[in-house]
Amino acid sequence: MTETLAETTAEAEEQLPEFPMPRAAGCPFDPPPTTRALHTERPVTRVRLWDGSAPWLVTGYADQRALLSDPRVSAEATLPGYPHASAGVRENAKQRRSFLTMDDPEHARIRRMVTGPFAIKRIEALRPEIQKITDDLIDAMLAGPTPVDLVHALALPLPSLVICKLLGVPYEDHDFFQRNSSVLINRHSSVEDMVGANEALTDYLEGLVTAKLADPADDMLSELAGRVRAGELTQRDAANMGVLLLVAGHETTANMIALGTVALLENPDQLAVLRETDDPKAVARAVEELLRYLTIVHNGRRRVALEDIEIGGETIRAGDGIIVYTGTGNWDAEVFPEPERLDIGRDARRHIAFGFGVHQCLGQPLARLELQVVYGTLYRRIPTLRLATGIDQLPFKDDGFVYGVYELPVTWTS
Repeated sequence: MTETLAETTAEAEEQLPEFPMPRAAGCPFDPPPTTRALHTERPVTRVRLWDGSAPWLVTGYADQRALLSDPRVSAEATLPGYPHASAGVRENAKQRRSFLTMDDPEHARIRRMVTGPFAIKRIEALRPEIQKITDDLIDAMLAGPTPVDLVHALALPLPSLVICKLLGVPYEDHDFFQRNSSVLINRHSSVEDMVGANEALTDYLEGLVTAKLADPADDMLSELAGRVRAGELTQRDAANMGVLLLVAGHETTANMIALGTVALLENPDQLAVLRETDDPKAVARAVEELLRYLTIVHNGRRRVALEDIEIGGETIRAGDGIIVYTGTGNWDAEVFPEPERLDIGRDARRHIAFGFGVHQCLGQPLARLELQVVYGTLYRRIPTLRLATGIDQLPFKDDGFVYGVYELPVTWTS
């Protein structure tokens, strides 16, 4: 009996589905069909990762919110059992820590150092400036030839310009930091490339912190330099925080601008509603629905259990890795009826595209504002905007930790 049970267990282990799962051909916006099937059949189940480990994949909205707010679940990436996304990510986690992968109280202490600039009132004050940047970039598009790559003409420069201003990073260095950022968010990057990109960015930010120590300005790096001067941070710690803010501050919004545009162009009825409204609340609703519908952080929120946890009919043991796959959570029909339908009139504010709990995305007020400005401006200013190629020809970022498109050729009628 013991041998039979062992054989059965070993066989089950071998048959674990591999994560991440591929999306279905022709369905670039849908979560992978395997994750949706698991959500229906077994919403808490083990999966196989690149290194042979078998963490738990959690696909249901209620279970995800419960785990992401459970103090028995840790974000600490150096703990045994933590489900790293790749060998490069694991190596970088060994070499330097981020407050994203810390637990309270250390996480809260570090995070508080950078929350002020992302307060809603301070971010809202940036709306006129972000509107001007958006209009200037669209002016340049309209003045040039078509087709144009919307990623490089608008989606990438807009959030890059904004986060550079907030941090105090020279925008003229954008080729350097965008190139290294793209290495960090690609799960196929080698260990050497990923560690090298992280080192290059950290050295660069540390140089800027050093400059701010000598000549502070009204920006976030100068505030972090002040923390260094007060003995609250080392210069390297301040640089690490700068890397996180710089990479997250442009990559996620850039991908949402481009991928959201593709989704709207493929849903012309919804695009028409957005294009014709002048109601800021309607635009804000559309942003929340697109965040829900696309859930571009499609690598899952990674955690490890500190204690045994009973959830979804399963027991997650202390030391087990956990992947909270918010893509299926945001398509949970019990919370969002007809989730596969893009409905910009839907009240989607309960989505978890920014995560949930104490590690919820720090920069979400800025991301929301940037998306509101772009989605509320681009399609009204270029009402005949359309894809310059078939959607099946677009290079989607299936290999990234953040989903989107590498290029988005668009055109319009003059």
